[in-house]
Amino acid sequence: MSDGIERGADGLGRCWWAASAADYAAYHDREWGRPVADDFRLFEKLTLEGFQSGLSWLTILRKRDNFRAAFAGFDFHRIARFGKRDVARLMADAGIVRHRGKIEAALSNARAACRLLEKEGSIASFVWRYEPGPAERPARLTRSVLTGLTWSPASKALAKDLRARGFSFVGPTTAYAFMQAMGLVNDHLHGCDAREAVERERARFRRPR
Repeated sequence: MSDGIERGADGLGRCWWAASAADYAAYHDREWGRPVADDFRLFEKLTLEGFQSGLSWLTILRKRDNFRAAFAGFDFHRIARFGKRDVARLMADAGIVRHRGKIEAALSNARAACRLLEKEGSIASFVWRYEPGPAERPARLTRSVLTGLTWSPASKALAKDLRARGFSFVGPTTAYAFMQAMGLVNDHLHGCDAREAVERERARFRRPR
C-alpha cells in the first residue's frame, strides 16, 4: 500500500487515521474534505474544531449529536442570544465537552458570525476566499507530508482575519483543521479511495461569491 494508506475489510483504501474506528471511517469517506457552502455547517465545523483543541477528533465526533442539540443546531443567530443561564446549562451537560473557555468562545464567536454575515453576505463567501491555489499545495500527499502539515500560509491568514473580526479559539492550526474538514483543501492522501471522489466533487462545486 501507499505511504499512510490502510485497506479496510470492505476493500477500500483510506487515510491511516480513519482505520481505527467505523465511525471515523464513515466520517472520512462521506464528509471530511468535501466542500461546504452552508453557513450553519461551516459554523459547526469551526466551533467543533475549537472544542477539539487538546482532545482527539474521535471524541468530538462521538459527541457531535449532543453538541448539535445543546447548541441549537449551530444556528449562530440563536447561539448569539445565549446568556449566563445557557452557559450554566452547557457546563452541566455531560454529553459535550464542558470547558468554560471554549463554551464562552462559541457564544462570542456566534455573535462575531452574525456581524460577519451582515458585512460579507455569507460566512461561506468569506471563508472560500482563503482557498489556496495549486502552487501552495504539496505535489504529493503522503502520511509523512500530512503529519507535518499542521498549518499553512492560508490558514494563518484566515485565522488572523477571523480574530480581527472578533473570533477566538481559532489559531492557524485550528483554522487548518477547519479547512481540511470543510473542503477548502483536499488532504486525502494520494492512494486513498476518497481522494478522487473529493476532487470530482470540488470540481463540480460552485464557489460562493
